[in-house]
Amino acid sequence: MTLRRILWALLALLVLAAAGAYLMRAPLSVALATRLAAARLAADPIAELPDGLHVGTCGAGSPFPDDRRSGPCTLVIAGKRVFVFDAGSGAVRNLGKMGVNHGRIEAIFLTHLHSDHIDGLGELLLQRWVAGGNPAPVPVHGPAGVDVVVGGLMQAYAPDRQYRVAHHGEAVVPPGGFGGHAHPFEVGPDDAVVLLKDGDLEIAAFGVDHSPVKPAAGYRIRYKDRSAVLSGDTRKSASVQREAAGADLLVHEALSAPLVGVLQEGAQRAGRPNLVRIFADVIDYHTSPEQAAEIARDAKVRFLLLNHVVPPLPLPGMEKAFLAGAADVFSGPIRVAADGDLVSLPAGSREVSASRRF
Repeated sequence: MTLRRILWALLALLVLAAAGAYLMRAPLSVALATRLAAARLAADPIAELPDGLHVGTCGAGSPFPDDRRSGPCTLVIAGKRVFVFDAGSGAVRNLGKMGVNHGRIEAIFLTHLHSDHIDGLGELLLQRWVAGGNPAPVPVHGPAGVDVVVGGLMQAYAPDRQYRVAHHGEAVVPPGGFGGHAHPFEVGPDDAVVLLKDGDLEIAAFGVDHSPVKPAAGYRIRYKDRSAVLSGDTRKSASVQREAAGADLLVHEALSAPLVGVLQEGAQRAGRPNLVRIFADVIDYHTSPEQAAEIARDAKVRFLLLNHVVPPLPLPGMEKAFLAGAADVFSGPIRVAADGDLVSLPAGSREVSASRRF
């Protein structure tokens, strides 16, 4: 057989193999999906993390539509314990992408009751109940009014609760585990209140200035010898700097007034006066990246993660424009958060490392 005939024979075999694979694509894809599903459901990314404090962005954005940043949501893993701070739209899906079993969530903490911080809460309450077969509702800590929000969601989802119990049975979805249990707290700008203290873990809330949104809170989390502070939505606040003093990580909201101005100009040209006014109003109760950098510098934190990013940054180069002079103010590492980011603070060390989980 000549070389040419051999090559033609090999080509024919490849074509036949490709055709066979194409014809069998449905069963092959199902077989592969079965293996992938088993591997994913058996995986426990949390178990693979070193003992310490780990802070992730299950939502790094704001009410603005943003392909890279969903509504506000922060994941905190202390040792192997799982907590969620705020639950904006996309929270449940992003937690799943990060490998979190929703059933393991011990408690939820809300910074304030703006819609973008709670519009994923109902879904999160349901998934936490169903995914783990939890026998008791999840504690939901928040400023005054959290009881109204949680009670309203439980009322809204009451028919769904009935359907799921009837369908799956009480052994799978215990009726008593449905929803959340609200834990309102009061806190002012000059103090902090400890909400959870258990062994090596402490979670405290403190007041911030997001006026006219009152009350609004930030959080300080300490686990063993590591610490992180979450600003929540706020103007530049002395309380954030006070609580962040010496922290390993400061997760601070940030808004770029010049970039919001671009949107305002676009709304003006489009004849959208309502949006023009909204874009003007949002600037006065948030913090600029440079101001967040000032807080990080003066508090002597080790890592600054900017979240609740306003406005969206869809084009190359916009993150640099967003940061503006922040890097000139704070000499430590600064990261503009995106969904799926995780900052790890291993116990017993000074290490701070950032990674992407999806």
